[in-house]
Amino acid sequence: MATTVLIGGARSGKSALALELAAAFDGPVALIATGEARDGEMAARIEQHRRKRPSHWSTIEEPIEIAKALESVADGAFVILDCLTLWIANLMDRGFSEKEINDRARDALEAAVLRAPPVVVVTNEVGSGIVPDNPTARAYRDLLGSINSIFANDARRVLFVAAGRVMSMKRPEEVFDDVFDR
Repeated sequence: MATTVLIGGARSGKSALALELAAAFDGPVALIATGEARDGEMAARIEQHRRKRPSHWSTIEEPIEIAKALESVADGAFVILDCLTLWIANLMDRGFSEKEINDRARDALEAAVLRAPPVVVVTNEVGSGIVPDNPTARAYRDLLGSINSIFANDARRVLFVAAGRVMSMKRPEEVFDDVFDR
C-alpha cells in the first residue's frame, strides 16, 4: 500500500504537489481526472491542468467509475487521482445514495491500495469553514468528510497542504504514542 492522500483547501497546492511527486517517479504516470467541463470556468481550469502535465503521461477522464479507472492503469504506473471532491459532487448530481457513494469509495480505495506503485489521491477539506446554509451543501460537506476519512484511514500517509506548504498528519494512535512516550 503506497497510497498518499493530499488534503487541503481550494487552490492550496495539492494538485501541484501531486504533479511534482509524479514527476520524480522513475516510470510511467497516469492521471485520473474526475472533473467535468460543465461551464466555461471549469473548462478553462481543466485546460490549465492539462497544460501543466507532461504529454507522455496518460490521462483517464472519468467522473464516476474511478475504481474501474484505477484497475485499468498499467501495473507499474504511478497514479494521481484528482480529485475526490469533484467525484463526490458528480455522484451526488447523478442521484447516487450515500450508501452507494460509500460503497464506491471503498471499492476505489481497495483498487488504490492493491497497487504497488504510489497512488496519490487529491481531495479538499471542506469541513473547516462555516456551516453551509442549505441541506444539500451540508450533506455534501458531511459526505466528503466521511469519504476523506475512509481514504485517510487506509493511506500510508496523509499530507495537509495549505498555501503551498505541507504538513504530515498523524493517525490518532500515533498521537497517543507521542503524548504517552510509548
